[in-house]
Amino acid sequence: MARFSLTGGLFGRKGAKKAAPARSAEMTVLRPTTREPARGSGAPVLPRFNTTANDQLSPRRGDRFSVLRSKIRRAFTPSQPVADPRMFAGRQQILKTIISSIEDQRLHLVLYGERGIGKTSLLHMLAQAAHEARYIVVYTSCGANSNFDETFRAAAADIPLLFHSSYGPTTSEAEGGATLSDLLPSTPINPQQFSDLCTKLRGTRVLIMLDEFDRCESATFRRNIAELIKNLSDRLGRVQLLLAGVAGDLSEIVEHIPSIRRNILAIGLPRMTDAEVLQLVAQGERESGLTFEPAASKLVVSVAQGSPYIASLLSHHAALAALDDERTSVLAQDVAYAVDQAVEEFENRIARLSRSQVDALMEGGRAEDLALAGRVALSLNGAFAEKDLVATGEADEARARSIMKLLKDNDLIRPADLARPEAKTVSFVEEGLPTYFWISWTQKTLAAAPPQSPRTAAGSAG
Repeated sequence: MARFSLTGGLFGRKGAKKAAPARSAEMTVLRPTTREPARGSGAPVLPRFNTTANDQLSPRRGDRFSVLRSKIRRAFTPSQPVADPRMFAGRQQILKTIISSIEDQRLHLVLYGERGIGKTSLLHMLAQAAHEARYIVVYTSCGANSNFDETFRAAAADIPLLFHSSYGPTTSEAEGGATLSDLLPSTPINPQQFSDLCTKLRGTRVLIMLDEFDRCESATFRRNIAELIKNLSDRLGRVQLLLAGVAGDLSEIVEHIPSIRRNILAIGLPRMTDAEVLQLVAQGERESGLTFEPAASKLVVSVAQGSPYIASLLSHHAALAALDDERTSVLAQDVAYAVDQAVEEFENRIARLSRSQVDALMEGGRAEDLALAGRVALSLNGAFAEKDLVATGEADEARARSIMKLLKDNDLIRPADLARPEAKTVSFVEEGLPTYFWISWTQKTLAAAPPQSPRTAAGSAG
């Protein structure tokens, strides 16, 4: 895949404020149909929301720009998972594999990958497909204190009693809206009890999704999940589990129990290809009504490095920047501006101590080294080794060794597998550091590149 080189330049310009480009005959320019009335002398004009709480346009903001802004908010949602199938880009083959594994092999699944790679969005698409097939879908987001009794008692409450073999749809209990949870004892339940209940299901299938499974700190909970998977598989239960979380492989998600591995399909969600990122941008164009010029789309692909989150974030900010200049055509300079906004956002997510330490390193001439390490970490789901730096072709063994020493001496990395600290694979101590390194270097590269003048950019847009 074509990727943004650390040593290569990109066109565009940087700055918090952008001059409006000269208009070409081919560029669509929108003019507001209404304007805010002028306030009295000395009265401050404060910012207001453009839409009401029920997602309707505010009467005071009823111009065409507000309509487009509301569409952009639906088209690019970096802070939320994708819930609309029309906005789901790529991943079709992975979704097909998951559905086949559930339907044809009756497997349980583990979906893993770095944060922001699109796991929850994929779960939403799977849930919709399962609902269409009449599955009962139970979705739970795990937390540090998740426990088996609470999690699966809640799951049982989502399964109507009418699907229990001992209760028909016309029984008083079923007609009264009872669920499987009504059959559970008041004392904490265990995997055996829940699987016993599941073996009595008839006429439906149940898919239980445990998202962010890696957040759970209880080893007992993980062992209980493994035992439940074994019981459900051995007894041909009509309930299947799907665990999703941030991890490098299956062993980081489920306790190592060899006997259940044949019942599980583990899928690592990779970074998006260039074509999939372009599809994400194109779907946003269709939904919002804006057009990304080829150079703008190419810059989004280069900077995103296969991350759907970064691609959506940059597209969101760039589209709004174009509207600020009263354009429906998004230019490369808008994406450069979006990079500035992204740097500020990522910077604020890093601990203050780490940020001051990192800034000192970047200002001390090691920005390119940090960016290379960040980009490699991003491309490998967070875990990397010295050999991975060399494999890029941008660092020889001496430079790779120097970069790893820099990261270690400044306490920026730790063993990727804490159970095996002697392993050579490492990860950053803060998950936001790789992205911050990469985006910050991109910003510096864009600032150093010969900028296009607004007039030249506008002229080339046609």
